[in-house]
Amino acid sequence: MNLKGRNFLTLKDFTPDEITYLLDLSAEYKKKKQNGELHDTLRGKNVALIFEKTSTRTRCAFEIGAHDLGMGTTYLDPSGSQIGKKESIKDTARVLGSMFDGIEYRGFGQSIVEELAKYADVPVWNGLTNEYHPTQILADMLTIREEFGYLEGLKFVYMGDARYNMGNSLMIGCAKLGLDFVACTTPEYFPNPELVEICRGYAKKSGATIELESDVAKAVQGANIIYTDVWVSMGEPDEVWKDRINDLTPYRVTMDVMNMAAANCIFLHCLPSFHDLGTGIGRQINEKFGIEEMEVTDEVFESDKSRVFEEAENRMHTIKAVMAATLGA
Repeated sequence: MNLKGRNFLTLKDFTPDEITYLLDLSAEYKKKKQNGELHDTLRGKNVALIFEKTSTRTRCAFEIGAHDLGMGTTYLDPSGSQIGKKESIKDTARVLGSMFDGIEYRGFGQSIVEELAKYADVPVWNGLTNEYHPTQILADMLTIREEFGYLEGLKFVYMGDARYNMGNSLMIGCAKLGLDFVACTTPEYFPNPELVEICRGYAKKSGATIELESDVAKAVQGANIIYTDVWVSMGEPDEVWKDRINDLTPYRVTMDVMNMAAANCIFLHCLPSFHDLGTGIGRQINEKFGIEEMEVTDEVFESDKSRVFEEAENRMHTIKAVMAATLGA
């Protein structure tokens, strides 16, 4: 399958066969990495990594993946680029596109990465925007496929705030690949109705279903995967914590919740996670609100049902596959 020259902005742009191809390629690169086989087929190429929002996993995955493929990387942190400030997105895209073979963007509105892709003339990859996080979904699906051996027909439950990039992208990925998707939260935190209808169209073709459910017991019955994310997205003000804790605590992933699911149910989280007091934000929330755990309990996070660190590693393999496929390795 030839994806050379393609942008990777949202999974809406890719067919189920193309997504599956990227998962197969990811598995191939993972095996090579584990076996110590060199695969530096893109030597001489260089990529720019624009991070208006910082990240541990995404940055490391792009940098190590690029280096394994033989490429050079230039990291531009929030203070290292004039994008949208002293230089327009259009001009930035044309400058970087003339110097680099590919561009990653992690930041704010989807419109920014779309504009970069419009003018860059080289592949542009979405490392996270407010609306979508497609590289994370590839890692999630690879992890699920490694666990169960297949994807179609599995029941996937996302608990918490399903309005933004993770809820959106997981719903798209599940609908395209044939997993039954349930957003489990209060109605005000359900995904955008327009996107829900789009995904129901994808699901009709794949044989999947899309459900919005507020009853936890009903939502997780028979679930094979339970997934959650932090309750406050990057860039949102601290003031929203009080409302989110009040609204979403009933949707915290506890061991009682896991035990209501299928016996083989696994837990996933895109990280970072506030499951204990090991973070500065976790300690601040504890001082303000008296809670030690937020979206998931430490018992679940550290349990034998958790696959969060396998999932984190898979960011590297799937991102490597995206770069290799779109650059023509």
